[in-house]
Amino acid sequence: VVAPGPIQTDNFWDIVEKGSDREAKVAQSIPVGRLGTTADVVNAFLFFCDPETSFVTGQTLYVCGGASIGTLTI
Repeated sequence: VVAPGPIQTDNFWDIVEKGSDREAKVAQSIPVGRLGTTADVVNAFLFFCDPETSFVTGQTLYVCGGASIGTLTI
């Protein structure tokens, strides 16, 4: 399972206005200091699709820049 966090999508921008103080606060609250991109999520899916990782089963991969270990308020 791939579990995305705050990713720059149309749905995200429906909630948080681009260039707003709120966007900056959300990005600052993420340990890596930025919002995720759709490419970040795609790369996580590709990890699970790679034959080299075929022994990995039943896992949840959080694509969140560390937001899952902190406190994130949107």
